[in-house]
Amino acid sequence: MKKVLVTGGGGFVGKNIIRMLLDRGVECTAVGRNVYPAVEELGARSLAVDIRDSAKVNEVVRDVDTVFHVAALAGIWGDWQDYYSINVQGTENILAACRKNNISRLVYTSTPSVVFDADDIEGGTESLPYPDKFLCHYARSKVMAEKLVLAANDDTAGGSGFRTCAIRPHLIWGPGDPHLIPRLLEKGRSRELKIVGEGKNLVDISYVENVAHAHVLAGFDLAAEGVSAGKPYFIGQPEPVNLWDWINQLFLKLGIAPVTKSVPFPVAYGAGAVLEGMYGVLGKKQEPRMTRFLALQLAKSHHFSHDAIENDLGYSSVVSTEEGMEKLITWIQHNEKTLL
Repeated sequence: MKKVLVTGGGGFVGKNIIRMLLDRGVECTAVGRNVYPAVEELGARSLAVDIRDSAKVNEVVRDVDTVFHVAALAGIWGDWQDYYSINVQGTENILAACRKNNISRLVYTSTPSVVFDADDIEGGTESLPYPDKFLCHYARSKVMAEKLVLAANDDTAGGSGFRTCAIRPHLIWGPGDPHLIPRLLEKGRSRELKIVGEGKNLVDISYVENVAHAHVLAGFDLAAEGVSAGKPYFIGQPEPVNLWDWINQLFLKLGIAPVTKSVPFPVAYGAGAVLEGMYGVLGKKQEPRMTRFLALQLAKSHHFSHDAIENDLGYSSVVSTEEGMEKLITWIQHNEKTLL
């Protein structure tokens, strides 16, 4: 790899991928909703490009050899058309531009939500099927997009030589996190969090530098042996954590009262169904305090085997869970005012 394009390059994961690639001497261009000075300060080019604009996408893809497609609309509430246009049609535009410009490699940022079917997943492998039903637009749109990406892989004899793979990080966290950690801190300080279910569920978590590391390994592999071509990979820390113990460990280090109150899973799930119905009828844009998908995520175990990426790409965590927690605490303490 010599010249790459990172969609969503100004975001949490994208910026860390760019930082790692620059350290390896790779020229990087980031595209996103805006021009990001922080990305330019790293030494990359930053362009404001809407991935739903096929003509603009074709322009920026033209002069690179590899694309890291990280950009997506995340969340568990909102209009289907927004999720579809960004996550699915945006991906279609990226793939079409790669084909048109003879780009040979694409690494896609997916999610374990593409296999979540409302049951516990313990040590799940990449052989897990996509579910038939979805409780949030995000998961549905990411399944559609991942299918497009993996189907586009054409590394067969006589094929186009276009190699693709998908990385599925779970619960990404770390310094600079604009999503998970600020939301946890807000709910913790306001005492709004309650344990859903028995509080024994184990989940994978993914420190952001490890997520970036997995993407970079995949990119270099696609440029060489291509073992990862056409494959999805789960990643996370070496061991899953008890979700509520991990949250309370974070809270205790920050002087926030631990979460001790609980609500039975059926109650939370039922409340989510009622709130979804009410918000839908009223046309409310803000996310309900509880949804069925959120109740399941908070109560069920969902952790995965990382054997495939370890065996294929030699992946291992570059930052341990303990080291990551210390880095996170330091970042929160230095940015306390903006996170209040």
